[in-house]
Amino acid sequence: MAQAVEEWYKQMPIITRSYLTAAIVTSIGCSLDIISPHNLYLHPKLVVKHYQFWRLVTNFLYFRKMDLDFLFHMFFLARYCKLLEENSFRGRTADFFYMILFGASVLTGIVLLGGMIPYVSESFAKIIFLSNSLTFMMVYVWSKQNPYIHMSFLGLFTFTAAYLPWVLLGFSVLVGASAWVDLLGMIAGHAYYFLEDVYPRMTGRRPLKTPSFIKWLFADEPVVVARPADVRFAAPPVQEPQPN
Repeated sequence: MAQAVEEWYKQMPIITRSYLTAAIVTSIGCSLDIISPHNLYLHPKLVVKHYQFWRLVTNFLYFRKMDLDFLFHMFFLARYCKLLEENSFRGRTADFFYMILFGASVLTGIVLLGGMIPYVSESFAKIIFLSNSLTFMMVYVWSKQNPYIHMSFLGLFTFTAAYLPWVLLGFSVLVGASAWVDLLGMIAGHAYYFLEDVYPRMTGRRPLKTPSFIKWLFADEPVVVARPADVRFAAPPVQEPQPN
């Protein structure tokens, strides 16, 4: 069993493995009181006035207490992040990292701006960890890129992957979770999908082109398609005429 888990972990692509590891280590550290969540959550004043810039990153690593909800999000992270990196972004690790960076930036921007808007500022002030939203963004992007895959929800009913985000949003509402968290992930995911897939087809321009310094950091190896080796056959032997 342990060997199977180890093999499964080693076979994960680099970004998925790194994010999953950081999330699990952070959550375990907080559960054991080694790390304080108060040093991780997103707080605009502490970031701007006290230069605690690490909060812009650490709020995406903590998934609250380790319960059933934590296991669900670890499953979503391991599954859909891995599916995206291995399929849609195969051989494009830099582009995948840039997608995550874009989503994290959009989510942070929405929360910061929402905190300045009257009547909704209190709701946004309660969103101090964006890890669940970022995971939901990956689910949304995957569903948009694979809309016709048939899925089943807890064996109760079947649907196509295009409706997966809405099914999960409905489930969150039923169990009493905040719908804002999932909605933010859907907004960030749709923004990426539109700018990366829809807008280029409409205009021929790609606004989310990955910066060269990020490509330099990851230096992807080209995807090589295996081809059969050249096989040379000897000429058939010449048959000598048989004497009568």
